[in-house]
Amino acid sequence: MKHSPQNAAPLDAGQRRAAKPVVAYPNSTLPPVPLQQYQAARNTLEPISVTTVAPRTAEAFEVPAGHFFRIVSSEGPQVGDLNLFNQTNLAEHFYSGKTRALHGTHLSTGDRLWSRFPWLRPLATVTWDTLDWYGFDKDGASVHDVIGTRCDPYTHHLLSGDHYHHCCHSNLLRALCTQSGLSVQDAEPLVHDVLNVFMCTGFTADTHQYFMKASPVRPGDYLEFFAEVDLLGVLSACPGGDCSASHSSDAAACYPLKIEILKPEPGSLSEWKSAAASSYKHP
Repeated sequence: MKHSPQNAAPLDAGQRRAAKPVVAYPNSTLPPVPLQQYQAARNTLEPISVTTVAPRTAEAFEVPAGHFFRIVSSEGPQVGDLNLFNQTNLAEHFYSGKTRALHGTHLSTGDRLWSRFPWLRPLATVTWDTLDWYGFDKDGASVHDVIGTRCDPYTHHLLSGDHYHHCCHSNLLRALCTQSGLSVQDAEPLVHDVLNVFMCTGFTADTHQYFMKASPVRPGDYLEFFAEVDLLGVLSACPGGDCSASHSSDAAACYPLKIEILKPEPGSLSEWKSAAASSYKHP
């Protein structure tokens, strides 16, 4: 609940509120996405590995540049939290805030997952989304958001006093430690805000608080990406299941997610080049 205003509106309040919105980061000058080339390559894909992420856990996976990967709903409605890193430099990782600024609150086909400064380049491009039919519903909700940060044990403890060890932050951290060999102390600063795969979210109309509702995902749905650089991914199967009630709970029905790595036919992406880091230099 927001506090009631303590100050009377000025005489020109209506005029001030009538100012026209301006998109902060117009994206028409972004480097073009070669979707036709990616779509043609999709017709040649050959699966090379499958990783299963058990409920309330996370798994790491590697994707070579120029390959595709899919996050697949396999048994029931389940949300996943995704971290992405440059495989050769974990300091370069997904920057959800800048991705949100460039593409909006929810991602779908043709949107890119950008890396943090000073690199600011696409790590991956969304190439297929079986839930693109959902759009935005009457509550203003959509799927695959870059709004929420990830459920974490610190906020859970702040709000409830409980110690819960299967929050997505905890799951991502454990999987990153296992994959990289880093200690918890060294790995935790690398765990970052996520792409909430399959999660259905928005902001309330009155208080503009982040809300979630039952995900529309069903077995067989998937979100597919093209790896623009060599990637290390970490995916958590959220303890909230479809996030219809809670995102940090052992009570929610949870299901596994699958990660498929797919290789395109040699030559199908002959014109593609790996994304270059930002050329900006400080004076």
